[in-house]
Amino acid sequence: MTAPRARGGNPTADEPKPFRRQEAAPHRPPGPTPTTRDEAAAPSDGPAPDGGPAPDGGPAPDGGPVPGGGPVPGGGFASGRGPVAPVVPGRSPVGGPVPGGGLSGGGPVPGREPAPGGYGAAPSGRHGAAVSPRTHAAPVAESAAPSPRLLVLRALGLGDLLAGVPALRALRRAFPGHELVLAAPAGLAPVAGATGAVDRVLPASAPGRAVPRSLDWTGPPPDVAVDLHGNGPPSHRLLSDLAPLRLLAFAHPETPELEGPAWYAEEHERDRWCRLLRWYGIDADPADLLLPPPRTASPAPGAVVLHPGAGAPARCWPVERYAAVATALRARGLRVVVTGGADESDLVARLAKQARLPDTDVFGGGLPFDRLSALVAGARAVVSGDTGVAHLAVAHAAPTVTLFGPVPPRRWGPPAHPRHVALWYGPEGDPHGRRPDPALSRITPEDVLNALDRLDRSDRPPAPRRPGGENAP
Repeated sequence: MTAPRARGGNPTADEPKPFRRQEAAPHRPPGPTPTTRDEAAAPSDGPAPDGGPAPDGGPAPDGGPVPGGGPVPGGGFASGRGPVAPVVPGRSPVGGPVPGGGLSGGGPVPGREPAPGGYGAAPSGRHGAAVSPRTHAAPVAESAAPSPRLLVLRALGLGDLLAGVPALRALRRAFPGHELVLAAPAGLAPVAGATGAVDRVLPASAPGRAVPRSLDWTGPPPDVAVDLHGNGPPSHRLLSDLAPLRLLAFAHPETPELEGPAWYAEEHERDRWCRLLRWYGIDADPADLLLPPPRTASPAPGAVVLHPGAGAPARCWPVERYAAVATALRARGLRVVVTGGADESDLVARLAKQARLPDTDVFGGGLPFDRLSALVAGARAVVSGDTGVAHLAVAHAAPTVTLFGPVPPRRWGPPAHPRHVALWYGPEGDPHGRRPDPALSRITPEDVLNALDRLDRSDRPPAPRRPGGENAP
């Protein structure tokens, strides 16, 4: 059997277009509610490949806003729809992007602190969950004009949101005077807050990877709306119905009124959304993806974290093989812990039983986001399929071994770095299949153990060298 491999490659970006404001399009009254193949959500343009927004709609490989494709761990990070932060003082209306202005990427925004009670809590105001509001020293009179608002649609899962962090930070820098509102599942409010780019979450979700039927937007139309959800047309029309002054989106033949770049199905997810923004003249860096260190202590520092779940059976490596990896690592004297989403308790229990893990090393039922972040950030390594936990580990610069199949890592894999190993045999398959994909099944426990050994070697300091160039013993 040949060794698994990682593949890469990105298409050439379209020629960028200067960003400019446009007059508001006439408001189009909503028509009949569209349905999908399961008649439960908006229309689909086709199946999405993996945890990503490729076409609007389609079954969900990631399945939801939490690792493993299940419901929000611990019953959710924030309660549905609730009060939000008031209009942020100290912002002047900005008509367009300010290149280089505003916030630095790769970490929290200076001056941002969680609202009392965490990222999901906030004083009363507009609908939505407040996240990481900015603070200002000088108060502003109550008669101050409200901030312009920028609405971003990405109503998908945990991995999707993390893959969109570079684009969100680029928008934050380009529009420092706007309130940046993210339409996403309410349970992702703490994740959005950790990016340092989002002011509040407007709760929005739909079954699978479909487009929400509507958005609970109140007040004047958005000054700017950005479609980071899919390639349209359902997501385009959802935003167009709000009559934004400017809508940034990929081009689609069914929405010819929108000017944007072409969609490339084979493009890496992080690169895709940065290319969209660059086409409009907004600088975006796909490498700007790291989250700040968690404030919570890890429940198992230095452990190897195994996460066997995923949003579809096609992307679930057999639990028996995870157990074999756990047994081998424990025989080396390493601590091994297992995690799972709220709907993966049986899967976690099976792995724990087969690997004879103590109860203290089993984190089933879904960890709250702060504890999950702390766990992966402090891990010796994180081993998982292509799911949200893998993206979270990458965002915290934790060593990872990610098992790919049926979707290749060139579209959803970690950035090229010695601390990340992507195992992939190919060929591509159905990401929504009801059985483990044959490409994923070709990966053996020995492949995973060898990858972990590679991570250990890459983490060691180089051996001292003798005069003459030979390594010292």
